[in-house]
Amino acid sequence: QVQLVESGGGLVQPGGSLRLSCAASGDAFSSRTMGWYRQAPGKQRELVATITSGGSTNYADSVKGRFTISRDNAKNTVSLQMNSLKPEDTAVYYCGAGRIGGTTVRYWGQGTQVTVSS
Repeated sequence: QVQLVESGGGLVQPGGSLRLSCAASGDAFSSRTMGWYRQAPGKQRELVATITSGGSTNYADSVKGRFTISRDNAKNTVSLQMNSLKPEDTAVYYCGAGRIGGTTVRYWGQGTQVTVSS
């Protein structure tokens, strides 16, 4: 099975930056749509950004212009560069891998905490 491990979370002040990384193991990474999702306390998990096997990206309106998703197929990693962070960005961030040939998430990482506070 595909395993995903996130890293890079932590505490940052408003306006600061963090870079999250997701290391994938398993088959067909380069053929899968990858994504970042987040879940704040008491709220549902929501889409943050996705990137297809071809490199096309999609972002939630709340992060557009501030966050950038990227992938390195040679290293089987996907990253999320987060700039101009706001307190409302505070959440557990999860890496997700889609089914081969699809866009629905099949595999999830364990999550990494991002806290934006002064």
